[in-house]
Amino acid sequence: MHADPVAAALRPVAPFTEPEREAVYKAIETRRDVRDQFLPDPLPEDLVRRLLGAAHAAPSVGFMQPWNFILVRDPALRERAWQAFSRANDEAEAMFPQESRDLYRSLKLEGIRKAPLSVCVTCDPQRAGPVVLGRTHNTRMDSYSTVCAIQNLWLAARAEGVGVGWVSIFRDADVRAILRIPERIEIVAWLCLGYVDELYSEPELAVKGWRQRLALEDLVFEDGWQGGS
Repeated sequence: MHADPVAAALRPVAPFTEPEREAVYKAIETRRDVRDQFLPDPLPEDLVRRLLGAAHAAPSVGFMQPWNFILVRDPALRERAWQAFSRANDEAEAMFPQESRDLYRSLKLEGIRKAPLSVCVTCDPQRAGPVVLGRTHNTRMDSYSTVCAIQNLWLAARAEGVGVGWVSIFRDADVRAILRIPERIEIVAWLCLGYVDELYSEPELAVKGWRQRLALEDLVFEDGWQGGS
């Protein structure tokens, strides 16, 4: 009689020990989006692979694993990316009210130039074929899965003393041209990674007065929407 491979794969589940739980919550609570505090020291290759391994361990709809990770170390490529960001950042600044623009400029979004490594995270919507278990009624599930991979990487980076910054101010076509990304591939994130020797105790945007954390009790509803029409 052959053993049931599914049953053989099951393992007993127990809560983490208290120190283990505290470590998980500490990583979550102290994770920060780093913009300007990167050190120039290169990240060791084994550390980079651990971070990518954490990302690759993320859940994905239909186990399609739609992500790819483009490692960008070439200073010339990172400079081109910074120029693309800078153009888009000027456009973004102009979208805010005049009274917010000085604060916007003070945020010093310099990660692309300062961090020794950038990672462009992409999503391949065709990785598991045209019909994907769990994506049949929400075609964005592959993108959401890719974001889970990014969060995994971010939390692992915090545990390793590595800062991460997510750069979202780009024109998609610019990044696509710089990294030669096919049209069918979705660009999800440009991440800046590097060692940091200090992090803000609270999110930088809160510390600098851009926006404060909302109260959790205002965001939790019971058995239906209660936030108005």
